[in-house]
Amino acid sequence: MTDARQLLYELEIASKISLPNADHIKLKLHYEEILQNYDITKKTPDNLENDFQEKLDLYLSAISVEAFSIQTVMNYKEELRLFSNYTQKPVALITTTDIRNYLTLNPNLKNSTISKKLSVIKAFFASLVVEELLLHNPASKIKPLKQESRLPKALTPLEMEDVRNSCLTLRERAFVELFFSTGCRLSEVCSMKKADINWHTGALPVIGKGNKERIVYLTPTAIFHLKAYIDVCEYEENFCEYIFSTSIRPYRQLHPGAIGKEIKHINDRCNLSKKLTPHIFRHTMATTSLNNGIELADLQSLLGHVNPSTTLRYAKVSEERKQSAHKKYVH
Repeated sequence: MTDARQLLYELEIASKISLPNADHIKLKLHYEEILQNYDITKKTPDNLENDFQEKLDLYLSAISVEAFSIQTVMNYKEELRLFSNYTQKPVALITTTDIRNYLTLNPNLKNSTISKKLSVIKAFFASLVVEELLLHNPASKIKPLKQESRLPKALTPLEMEDVRNSCLTLRERAFVELFFSTGCRLSEVCSMKKADINWHTGALPVIGKGNKERIVYLTPTAIFHLKAYIDVCEYEENFCEYIFSTSIRPYRQLHPGAIGKEIKHINDRCNLSKKLTPHIFRHTMATTSLNNGIELADLQSLLGHVNPSTTLRYAKVSEERKQSAHKKYVH
């Protein structure tokens, strides 16, 4: 097939996709008439400019103003950078096979990790199609992998006490009580400000995923230890607006990695059957609440879950609640 015939064929396909109700026979005749006036030479892949970075910059700019968190944007940027380095192709030349080969590069990756990579790539190409920068999404035919059925881990009451007793500083104890009391994500805790705390009611507004605000609550224990920590900060003239700040001047907001290290230090002193992470407190809060009889709708609101099925995962791990219900209702 000559380059001119190939171009005519591709124009026909594009017309049928974009103009399904058009008279395609007449369009083909028009295309043939126009192309007769030109010498057509198809570029080779080596002669095409790699526009991936240009398209990536446009995509990142778009999601940055669509309520995506800074961390999410950075994660997308890194994943798509790795994908671009692998394909080394202009966006329009990337195929479904390229994507499949990329996803299977590392046979040791978990299905959940591969699915996250696929989700990012799909979103990128889908956005280009919506913006009419690409005709089709090469990732659309790839189905997500079956996810491993994993239940969230949670600390037992005894393990929670072990964690508390392993804290050596007021700040460490404040971390533990705040995470457990609110069930907040790490990014949400980093953004909490002292002035937002209602010491009378224990209410505290947080900005969660999708830039959505919700109210969480502090237990009396959390209020006690937070006050103790903040009083020391003020005594040391640390007037940073954020609840958790650096311990040396200039005092500024503590970033997620630093909080993660603090939790790891506590973990190293504990004798736990599971790794202590900021997120495990969220699971523990949810499981403990369910065991104590909280309604799923209330828990969903406290955790900031958009989908009720996400909250429902915790009901599956609450064996204590299940056993209690059996004793109460089955005689």
